[in-house]
Formats: sequence, structure tokens, C-alpha cells
Amino acid sequence: MLRNYIKIAWRNLLRAKVYAFINISGLAIGMAATVLIFLWVQSEFKFDRFYPKTDRIFQVYNQDKINGEPFVWGTTPPPLAASLKQDYPEIEEAVRYRPGQLLLSANDKYLNPEGTFADPGFLNIFDLPLLSGNSKSALAGNNNIVITQTLARKLFGSTDVIGKTILVERKDNFQITGVLADLPANSGFKQIEYILPFKFYEALGWSNDNWNNNNYYTYVLLDPKADVSQVNEKIKYATATHLKGVIDDTSNRRIFLHSANNWHLYSKEENGKLVDGKIVTVRLFAIIAAFILFIACVNFVNLSTARSEKRAKEVGIRKVAGAPRMALVLQFITESVILAFISGIVGLMIVFASISEFNTLVDTQLLLNIYSPVFWLSALGFVLFTGLLAGSYPAFFLAGFQPIKIMKGTYKPANAVFSPRKILVVLQFTFAIILIVSTLVIKQQISFGQKRESGYDKNNLIFTYLSGDLQNHFSPLQQELVSSGAVVATSRSIGPITQLNTRQWGLSWPGSTQKDKDQEFVPFGADIDFLKTNGVKLQAGREIDIRKYATDSLALMLNESAVKAMRLADAIGTTIKFSEKEWHVVGVVKDFIFASPYEKINPVVIYGPAKQLDWVGLRLNPDVNTAENLEIVGNIFKKYNPEYPFEYTFADESYKLKFAEEQRTASFTSVFTGLTILISCLGLFGLAAYSAQQRTKEIGVRKVLGASVASVVKLLSTEFITLVLIAFVLATPVAWYAMDKWLGDFSYRISLSISIFALTLVVTITIVMLTVSFQAVKAALMNPVQSLKSD
Repeated sequence: MLRNYIKIAWRNLLRAKVYAFINISGLAIGMAATVLIFLWVQSEFKFDRFYPKTDRIFQVYNQDKINGEPFVWGTTPPPLAASLKQDYPEIEEAVRYRPGQLLLSANDKYLNPEGTFADPGFLNIFDLPLLSGNSKSALAGNNNIVITQTLARKLFGSTDVIGKTILVERKDNFQITGVLADLPANSGFKQIEYILPFKFYEALGWSNDNWNNNNYYTYVLLDPKADVSQVNEKIKYATATHLKGVIDDTSNRRIFLHSANNWHLYSKEENGKLVDGKIVTVRLFAIIAAFILFIACVNFVNLSTARSEKRAKEVGIRKVAGAPRMALVLQFITESVILAFISGIVGLMIVFASISEFNTLVDTQLLLNIYSPVFWLSALGFVLFTGLLAGSYPAFFLAGFQPIKIMKGTYKPANAVFSPRKILVVLQFTFAIILIVSTLVIKQQISFGQKRESGYDKNNLIFTYLSGDLQNHFSPLQQELVSSGAVVATSRSIGPITQLNTRQWGLSWPGSTQKDKDQEFVPFGADIDFLKTNGVKLQAGREIDIRKYATDSLALMLNESAVKAMRLADAIGTTIKFSEKEWHVVGVVKDFIFASPYEKINPVVIYGPAKQLDWVGLRLNPDVNTAENLEIVGNIFKKYNPEYPFEYTFADESYKLKFAEEQRTASFTSVFTGLTILISCLGLFGLAAYSAQQRTKEIGVRKVLGASVASVVKLLSTEFITLVLIAFVLATPVAWYAMDKWLGDFSYRISLSISIFALTLVVTITIVMLTVSFQAVKAALMNPVQSLKSD
């Protein structure tokens, strides 16, 4: 019986090649898009959740009130880990973690990879996969190092390196005690290439036991029997207890545990709590995937029911011959499953062909494990599900025809005002319109942020870290750079101007109150020529210049937002206290963007070189080719620091990264909006073709009576335009609500305007008209003699 069903189904598909092509194309594209999105969603849900002890791993977060508002942050004091492990038996392990970047050398190879410092228990907490070495002892010694397999190959050309020596910062020898397998793209530690003991970080003099030093990550592993809520209640005052007498107000200082299960998807700070974050985007695209598949299935349903008149006689004859209804249902479902299998094969080919570009789009590394039986079982289940979803309604619809009406010739397909077919078309375009609106809004928001004045000149500006001996030789280095003609200005700083490095509160100034100590500022250290190098504009006073003014090591420049926050009528000459020192204001600069271009500008205090400044900004000569400038600059850096690679960052490229997340979302939405429209149009094209066929004789009569081509096109197009208008009415409030909620995460944002929705309507109607008009014009141009001769 099944063999017979398959044979009949195959013949029917071959008999209606155009119908089969449209359905296969629509389903294949829909299935491929769904698979790609599902792979990404699956990767996001597994992000930092694949560690063997994930359910017991937590990061410690701080909680306090800043500027009078509740605030949380993920860095903690260095003594906290040892204190938690010692004082709370529910905490099985607690470790400090601090990313870093040091020069590593072996076999005359010098590399400056990203790494980290961690306590010995770090490998035990996360059970990171070691290709060789013992995870319990790998970081136990002061001079042990764990490296990744990639770094091992870079330095030694092999992963068989246990016991070999690496020179760190050209002076300290470390023995390799572990080789770490490269971590997957969906790990928060994927960027690290080596792990050094935290004791070495202390030996370098970079750490202390200050409870007010919140620059370290603390990870804990709970006992399997521990209750998280109870542990949170016990430890919440762990830092506040040690900060009494150190900071003015500890009444709101708390710590709490944030589960590894939630690090990636639920880490958005809102009102002093960690709430949904990336999960919103993941849910959004999971819904998009479901709707794309739904739209592809809707096409199948619509085209199958539209062809009902052609299959009616077949159903009538088979019913008269004694075929039970269930046999007809199985026949039609078999057809849809066969079609789904063909579509699945085509869709899989599309996935293989596009997964590389998709990985670039979403900035990850997704793979299809074709050697896994689970993959093929999942694919088989997905195809069967799609075939059943697409074919169930048409099967029961077609099998329900009454043979008496069919054999008498009185059967006509329903053309109700609200037929299922029309409702499905409306749903298709409702979703398409929501996606079009979303794409337009996201792109407008990105453009709005990109057009915002950054406050500094990003062109021809690079930043590099002063590694090795560069601090000791900075004066001659600076002089040679400028005299080379490749650089027109240089200035040391605490970091690139494109990055927000740290936050500071507890400042006081004339007229400040106790409440003002909660006001948050961004401290930024800078040397002479800061304005000239970075292109920041001076509003009042002068810039810091230690060469002319000896006291400028304790000088400050404020930005406009800082002046407003301090309520200073005349900032110049004001004495400001912070970091246990008194600073005097010498200048006021115009606001510039440190953090996100979509957020309000932070109050900034730019301090003089009283503290070590580890970065240097270089303004390249705009009259010389950039490549030539970089070659000259690189050679000068090599002269003073021969063993360190010359690594630099362009300010304009760094600034572009601030838009990366939104641009990925925009690209993601644009691609799948296009696919949704394409699938919808394929179905619409098929419906228009069958609509024109069904009304062939009507069109012939109208033409004989003098109807013009335009009137016939209007006749065939009006129904579809009406359906699109209904879809637009339904989609508008949903799209407005969704995009208003999305824009609510930005302080600096566009306003939703009617023009966006008007443009969407015009675009949608244009697409529909282009899709339908081909069939409409073709029907309108048909010779009426040909369409009427059968009567």
C-alpha cells in the first residue's frame, strides 16, 4: 500500500512541475533558514553551560547604590575568594581571576597572546579539558604555566610540550604543566591562550589585599547539597564588613552569586539586578525561525488548497470506487512528506553552502555534525514534522470533498470573505511586515548612533600598549616618532580614548554634599598633548602640560558633563579630592564618548601623570600613506623594544566595534526578512497563477466586452492588496510595541515615526504588485478566443 502511495505521489508531483518547484523552493529555503537559526540558538543556550559542574558554578557580583541608584558590577576585591572559602563551608572552592597580556618566548619566538592569572582551583571548578597534565596540580607551583594547544603549536610546533620552559616577560622561566584543548566559541574563556598562577601576579606587585579594590573576578563552586538562596543570604555582607571605615557608606553594599547558567543570557543590569539580556535576542530569532518555517508551510497549504479543483475529480472517482477517507488522507500526506524530503535535501545543501557566511554574520563557529546519528535522526524528525505540518490540512481538506457534487460538476472551491487560505496569507504578510519594520528601525537606530558626534578625531589615530622597556625609554621614543615625520603628536594615557577603563566615586569639591560621594565619574589619566593627539576640543582654561607647569602632575581637566554634575559655575582653579589626593582643575573639555554611543555621556575627570600611564596614542601624519607611517613607527618601536611585537589599534576601528552587536542584529534581521519575503512571494506567485487559471473564462468574457488590460490587472491584484492592507493593520501595533520596547534599552535613541510604517506599507505593496503583476498581465494579454473556445 505504501509503495502505491509513493508511486502515485511521485507521478502527481511530476505532473505539476511548477507547483512542485514552488513548494520545494519555499520549503527548502524555510527549512534551511530554520536550521541555521536553530544552530545559533542552540549554541547561545549552551554558552558557558557545557562545563561538567555548571549548575554549581557562580560568579560573585557586587551590589551598591551609585548616584543614588542601585547598581551591580561583576568585579570584586582580591581577598574575597580566600575569605569565602574559609568562612562558608557551603563554598567548596573559590578563586581569583584576572585577565592579562604578557610577552611569552620560546625557541627564539616571541608572542604577546591573551592570557589570565588564576588560583589553582580554577581548573578544578571549570574542569577545562587538558590534553596532557594534571588539572589538580597544574597551577599549584609559583612557576607553572598552562597553555592551549594552539599556543603550543605556535611556540614549539607540537602539543607534546609538558616539562618544557617558557620565558615570561624576558626574565621569568615557567614550566609547562598542562596543555589545554582549544575552547569552543561559546565559552566565555575562549580568548585565553595561557593561564599563570595568581601568585605570580602578586609577585609582580600588581595585586594587594585592599577590600576597596574591585578589579578582579571571583568564581566559586558550591557544595552539591548547598542551597543558593541560603548561601546568598549568608554571604551578602561579606565585603561590607571589611569596608567599614574604608568607605563612607556600607549600608547598601552587598555581594551575591550569579549562576554560570545565566552568565551569557541573563546579565543585563537593571535597577541593581541582573535580568534578561541576550536571551531577548535569542527568543526573538527563535520566534523568527518558527515563523519562517510556518510561512513555508503556509505556502504549501495555500497552493495545495488552491489546486483543489484540479484534484477534485480524482478524489471523486476514488471515493466512488470505494476508497475510504483515511486512505485519501494518507495519500495526500505521503505526497507532502515526499515533497518535504526533497525540500530537506535541498535545504541541507543550502545550509552547507551558506554556513560559512552565516558564521561570519553571527560572529561564531557553528558546525553540522554529519557523523553523529543524533544529527540524522533529528534531521529525519524535522523533515517528517515539516511534512506533516504542511500536509495535514490540505490532506483532510481534499479528502473531504463530496463525490456527488464533484461528479455533477457543481463543486466549486470556496471563495469566502475569510477563507482559511486568505487568513494564512494575511498571517504571512503580518509577520513579514513586522520584520520589515524591525529592520528599518534597527538600521535607523544604528545610523542615529553613528552620526552622533564622538567628541574626538578618530582618523589617523592609533593606540598601543607601552610594553617591556618602553616606559623607561618613552622620551627618546616620543622624540624619534615625531621627528620621523610619520607621527604629528603623541600622548600617554591610562588607556585608549575609545574605551571606558574604570569608574570612580567618593569625589568631593567645594559645595559637594554627602550624597555627591555616590556620584559616579570616569577617571582618565593623560599626559601632555592629549588634546592635540586625540582631537578633543578645549572649552575653557588650558590643557595639562607637565613641561610648563610642574604642579600639573596633580592637574585635572573636566568634561562638560562633570562640570554639570559638580554644579560648578567656574570650574577653573577648583580643588577636587579623590584617590586620597587633592587635584586642581586647569581646563574644561567638550564631552566625548567613552562608552556606548547610544548612552548618555559620563562625567569624566582627566588627571595628570601622577599615576603610571601605560598606553600611548599616536596621531599619524595625514599627508603620508598610512602603510608607510605604520612601517616607520613599527621600526622605531622595534628599536626600543626589539623582542615585543608592535601591536596597535586604530581608533576608528575600535569605535566601529561599539556598533557591532546592533549591526549583527540588523544584518540577521535583514537576511531573514529577505528570506521571509522571498518565501511569501513564492507562495503569492503560485496563488496568483492559480487564481488567473480559475478566472480564465471570466477574463475572456470581460475582454470581449471591452475590458482593458489595466482593469484586468486591477481585478486580479485587488484581492491580494486587500489582504496585505489587513496584514498591515494587524502588524502595525505589534511592530510598534516590539520596537518601542527594544529602543527602550537606549538612552540616545530615535523616535518611532509614522514614516517608517508608511515606507513599510509602500515597500510591501510594491513587492506584492511585482509578484502578482506578472501573472495578472499574462492573463490579461491572453487571447479571449483561446480562453472561451472550450465553451
